[in-house]
Amino acid sequence: MRSIVVGTDFSSGSIVALELAIDIANKMECGVKLVWARREKILASEDQQVAMLHTAEEKLREMCEKYQPRMTSGLLRWEICSGKVSSVISRMARHNNAPLIVIGTNGASGFEKYWMGSTAVRIVQESPVPVLTIREGFNFHKNLERIVVPIRTNINSRQKVPAAVSMAKLFSAQIHVLGLYDSTDQMSQLKAYVNQTTEILKKDGIAHEVAMRKYDNYCDTLLDYAREVNTDLIVINTEQDRLVSQLFLGTNAQQIVHNSQRPVLCVHPADIFFFSKT
Repeated sequence: MRSIVVGTDFSSGSIVALELAIDIANKMECGVKLVWARREKILASEDQQVAMLHTAEEKLREMCEKYQPRMTSGLLRWEICSGKVSSVISRMARHNNAPLIVIGTNGASGFEKYWMGSTAVRIVQESPVPVLTIREGFNFHKNLERIVVPIRTNINSRQKVPAAVSMAKLFSAQIHVLGLYDSTDQMSQLKAYVNQTTEILKKDGIAHEVAMRKYDNYCDTLLDYAREVNTDLIVINTEQDRLVSQLFLGTNAQQIVHNSQRPVLCVHPADIFFFSKT
């Protein structure tokens, strides 16, 4: 059975990520694979490394025992792999035919400080599938009701729409389409892109609203709007194709992953991403 991959460092942020992944897995009728990356180069004695490994195994078993009863269809499994965190998570996503990777992005008070800042960005860069990042403290003990999808006039902007539609169908959520422009010269093309997006949503029976905003700072405007509508999820793309994004994520995507207090789903342009049950 395919599984959503969840990277963990045993921090409270990664626990929130696991809980959200279980919610999604139950709706997708798939499993969850909990992964801890054992770094090969650390400043610790052999005895300390052995003790750390045993502690990680114990924590993983405890987490699976605690959360398996929440799984309604698939299994919650765990695995320890050696290597760089981003490479381990990406490899596990491929091996488990994962539709999605979910990670917490705080990592500041947990067993290992893996997920803060650049590590989360590297996971998004290297991932073969979309990545959902969620911060510690976000209240996900509620239904996912509102999804924000920013649309601009760049050629890749609409390629995130299928991912947003899939999430909206899973959770019966409403999509807020946010048209963003920095010049009135873009308005005609932007309206056309927004209309194409809303036609897709109408065809799929997705409840939606549309807003248009001029921006000086793209990220600030998007995050301000997300707070305004009290969204539960922001869906963005990484601005480049997969080959380029493995080297450079893109300034806007990187800032949003770093700064958003709300979950962010990052999709590589041209990803084939559907939450099907196959």
